[in-house]
Amino acid sequence: MLEKSLVELVSKIQHFNCEFQTIEVKSAEGGYPTRLRDTLSSFSNQDSGGVIVFGLKEKEGFATVGVYDAQDLQKKVVAQCNEMEPVVRPLFTVVEIDGKTVVSAEIPAADFANRPVFYRGAGKYKGSYVRVGEADELMTDDEIYSYEAFRRRIRDDIRVVEGAKTSMFRLDVVERYLEEAKKNKDNLAANATDDGILELMGITSDGKPTLAGVMVFSKYPQAHFPQLDITAVVIPGTEMGETGSDGERFIANKRFNGTVSEMLDDAVKFVERNMRVKTIIDDNGKRSDKPEFPKKAVREVILNALIHRDYSIHTEGTPITIRMFSDRMEVTNKGGLYGRITVDSLGKVNPDTRNPTLANILEILHITENRFSGIPTIRQEMKTAGLPAPVFKSIRGEFTVTLKNNISESRAISSIESVTIAGLSERDQDLVSFCKTPRTRSEIVEHLGLTPYYATSQVLQPLVIKGLIKLTMPDKPKSPKQRFYS
Repeated sequence: MLEKSLVELVSKIQHFNCEFQTIEVKSAEGGYPTRLRDTLSSFSNQDSGGVIVFGLKEKEGFATVGVYDAQDLQKKVVAQCNEMEPVVRPLFTVVEIDGKTVVSAEIPAADFANRPVFYRGAGKYKGSYVRVGEADELMTDDEIYSYEAFRRRIRDDIRVVEGAKTSMFRLDVVERYLEEAKKNKDNLAANATDDGILELMGITSDGKPTLAGVMVFSKYPQAHFPQLDITAVVIPGTEMGETGSDGERFIANKRFNGTVSEMLDDAVKFVERNMRVKTIIDDNGKRSDKPEFPKKAVREVILNALIHRDYSIHTEGTPITIRMFSDRMEVTNKGGLYGRITVDSLGKVNPDTRNPTLANILEILHITENRFSGIPTIRQEMKTAGLPAPVFKSIRGEFTVTLKNNISESRAISSIESVTIAGLSERDQDLVSFCKTPRTRSEIVEHLGLTPYYATSQVLQPLVIKGLIKLTMPDKPKSPKQRFYS
């Protein structure tokens, strides 16, 4: 760092009166600050590295107080850097400000393959830190594991699932997979039996199902992994905890399980049902609908979460979450960015793939292209729809994609209603079709994926009033034996 740059950095710290994600301040006025190892670790473990500034006193508004001895300070910083694994190599700058000596130590980012950097004396699990705002936080086991998995090329998607059996695979899906695999991979078809193909492609290992095999082919994957599913909620406002006009916390609340393909389809339908749709009538009286979010972008976001989430034992108790707020939709999955890729380079370079076997299976089944086109597609779809660019965040072992809408008003219950050319929303048409067979209230609530109050008062009852849905017992509307039919 140039001396001028250090002077400007000190001015910035004093102007904002705080530390930053990449800046740590230590006084060192009366002697060497002994606890640096946490910061050495956290700065080394983030892509941007960081700078430790000595000679400012936080309790006095980051006033310039100077260091006790610039040369001794540097020696002792180097000594602590040598106690790290791997060793940290700082770059020092010394400058005089207001007659006081200020020293900076630039801590470079460690290569991803060498992370986590930790204090050797405490060990990896008690000496590895991550920077969160201006604080150094001890890494969680799954954060440490993500580095280990990349460095040692641990493949969680092909780990054997104890207790799982291929007899519980869906034979129709397996047959379709084998047919497509043979069609696209001539050498595989010529040199391997069906069982051999399943082994070679990572669906089984020594005849036992792998995690990828279970998640794609099992009749019910959640029998082995209850939380490897998706939870989805619709919130009335812009923050979790806000309630609607009747005190409801969620307008809709649903959990989706099944195979990757089933969860994807069900989750996309949930978002579609709960999206607002703007009706536009042009000068010629022609009517068209504009959904809150592009369907293709929604599908890619959810699909990416299913393919690229962390499937290790450290995170198998955490589902993917979908949260629809009045101004945005957020999809979060366990497992931050994998490998050397950064948020800024998403969609611009081919990333390392956390679950290549799972991705390959889904490609053969034509569920995904597996050509790293997901992020560019999401961006383009949002741009074409005239919506803000998607926001990607990778923090503390979680990856979140946020899609923002152009709707400023609150997601009041009445505002969700959408209109189609036929005069009914897609959701209403779907319910009318569903009720061709008489249904109970609970069946309708389950089908809609909404709260009982909203499903009954805002969806079912208006259709009853319009005469599109009728009661099997019109003289006893509240009877528990009541059925609704179209």
